[in-house]
Formats: sequence, C-alpha cells, structure tokens
Amino acid sequence: MPVIPQLPERQPGARKQGTALDGLLVVDFTRVVAGPACTQTLGDFGAEIIKIENPDGGDDTRAYEHAEIGGESAAYLSLNRNKRGMVLDLAVPEARDVARELIQKADVVVENFSSGVMKKFGLDYESVAPSNPRLVYCSISAYGRSGPFASRPGFDPITQAESGFMSLNGFPDGPPVRTGPPIVDMATGMSACNAILLALLARDRIGRGQHVEVALFDVAMGMTGFYGMAYLINGQNPGRFGNSPSGSPTVGVYEASDGPLYMACANDRLYRRLVVEVLNRPDLITDPQFATRKARSENKEKLRAAIAEVFAGDRLENWMAKMKLANIPVGYLRTVEEGFGAPEATERGRLNRIPHPTAGWVPNIEPPVTMGQTPAIDPIAAPLLGEHTKDVLKQALGYDDSRIAELAGKGVFGKQAD
Repeated sequence: MPVIPQLPERQPGARKQGTALDGLLVVDFTRVVAGPACTQTLGDFGAEIIKIENPDGGDDTRAYEHAEIGGESAAYLSLNRNKRGMVLDLAVPEARDVARELIQKADVVVENFSSGVMKKFGLDYESVAPSNPRLVYCSISAYGRSGPFASRPGFDPITQAESGFMSLNGFPDGPPVRTGPPIVDMATGMSACNAILLALLARDRIGRGQHVEVALFDVAMGMTGFYGMAYLINGQNPGRFGNSPSGSPTVGVYEASDGPLYMACANDRLYRRLVVEVLNRPDLITDPQFATRKARSENKEKLRAAIAEVFAGDRLENWMAKMKLANIPVGYLRTVEEGFGAPEATERGRLNRIPHPTAGWVPNIEPPVTMGQTPAIDPIAAPLLGEHTKDVLKQALGYDDSRIAELAGKGVFGKQAD
C-alpha cells in the first residue's frame, strides 16, 4: 500500500496591503486545464472567481482518474482553488439571462468552449461588451477564434504534436514523446492570465476593456524556444537530445554507484572545475579532444563515457558533496514522492492541507509566486458542484428565495437542483 504523506495544516498568512486583485470580479466559464489554471491564479491573488458549470457533471476534470478524495478528483482540486462554484444549464433561456446579468457586473470573463458556443448562447464578446464596455473577455482555444482552423477541436498533446514541440522531446533513437504533465495547457493558462492582466492595465489607460485570445497551438510553437529560432536561422530541423540539450556531454543524468544525479555543467568555467576539482581528471581539459567546447561536442560520446566511468566509482552523497563544494549545478533525480518530501519543499512550506466540506481536508500546493506586500489569499478548496449557486445569486445579483425557486423550477440549475 502506498504511504499517503502527512501534511501540516495550512496556517493563516499575515495580511499587509490586501491582495493584488482585491475587488476584481471574474466570471469563469472554463473547464479542464488551461482555463481553470488561468482563473485559479487570479483567484489566488484576490479576485472573486465565479465558476459556472453545467449541472450535468460539471467540469470534466471532476471525473479524472488520477486520484480521488471526498468525491473530487486530484485534477479538479489542483486547478480550482479559491473559486465559488455555481451551476447553470445554458440550454435554458433563463440560465443565459442569469449569465448575462453576472457578466454585466464582471471585470473579466474567461471561456474555453468550442468555437461558436458562446455566440450561440448570446454570451460572446460582441454580444456582451456593449452593456459592459470595460469588460476584459478572454477566449482560450486550441487554434484561435478566427481563421480556417477556429472550429477544430484540439487538446494539449495534439498541439504538442502538431506544433513541432513534441518532436524535440525524447531520445535520438526513440519516437517523439509528449511531456508527462500537460505543459502546453499549463503554459496557456499562464499566458491567458498574463493577457488578462495586460488588458486590465490597458483598461486603466484607454478606459475600456477588450477581447483577448490565447491558443494552445500558438503557445506550443512559442515554447520551441531557441530550437525553433535556430531552425528559422539555419534551416536545419532540430532533433531530440534526451536529457542533454544539444547532446552536451556535461549536461544530463549520470549514475553514481548507488543512484542517479542530474548535472548542468554548461560552460568552460564550470567544466574546468568539474574535471579538475570534482572528478580529479585534469587530462579531460588538457587533452585536445576535450580542450574546447567545440572539441568536446565533436567527441561527446567519448567524453560522456569517461565521465560516466568516474561517477560510477563512488556513492551519490559523496559526489553531491564534492560538486556542491565546487559550486557545480547538480541535483538529485527524484520521484514525485522524493521531491515532495525533500527539504527544498518542506522547509519552505510548499505543501499543506486545507479544509474541505466532504473530505474534511484536502492537500494543497502553494502558488509558485510570492508577493511581498500583496500576498496570495489563504486558500479555499475547490468548490463542490453548484456549492455556491444560491449565495452567488443572492449576493451578486440580489435574488431572493422565491426568485431562485422560480428559476430552479424552470431547470436553470439542472434537474437535480433543490
């Protein structure tokens, strides 16, 4: 049986100047990964996020299979912290009316439906902006909202494959490999968050909001980085290099006698310290085959074999101590369990547990951004399906119980609503 980690209770944070996004109202029509990742970041730093889901099952990630606690999946919990959740069946006209009322009060709308869905519901930017000209409206899609590919469905691994990004991952003698975590989705969420914040800054200057778009394919292409730029310069299709960028023999995984390490010794100064101070092999710098970076690249397999032989002759902790003393960039090659239990995580309080209405407690991974004056809010677990529907209607729109009951009778909240 696996051992479930024991996490400390999350302690309340000290408040100094409020949060960066106090007073910002975001109506969130997103689901799965990219959109929820975007709105979770906004919620982490103080925006009020109203997550609107279909009452028939809600966000697809609620049913993802990685792990489950309290009736919610790990995927859903990891992407929907600090949101209030409500349900609306947008196929019902009165539900669309409610959505329009919320949008009229909103600063930001984020959606990642298939192309044309929001327009069909009368909730697209062109339909809602006239009544709320300061609205920032963000659309997330696979291939953009305009052009010949706007109607194509697409997901993270598809855009990894089609953009060329996947072709860069894996080993030279193997097939292209997608990343384990959905890196394009996560980067698209970050890009969407950036786009929204840019539009909010621009709103202060130009006095109105705007429609912003972020596409997974565009993000994946951008993430080819200097490999993509190199192709545009020299016309050579870049290959795969496994754990060593460009096949560098001094960057990558090596095996000590009792375990692996990852070394990033990427310049001449570091290389000299490595072979002289750590490996005690000064011949690997005096030998003409290895004296320059170009020579080392031309003889990389021979050099890698020589370095690997030395590393195999001693224990991991001894090598780690020597390399840290010489200030060589090196790290343990850890599993998720080992990484989450490492001092880099525990001593900085990256992991904790927070209350949850059905599970009692759920794990929490702290946001990766630290703000000195306007820190993240104290986290609240992802909402149950429709958990805050009545609260949102009462507090945001001023509905009373009779109005809510009337809407429920018309199926606005789904067939199972109270």
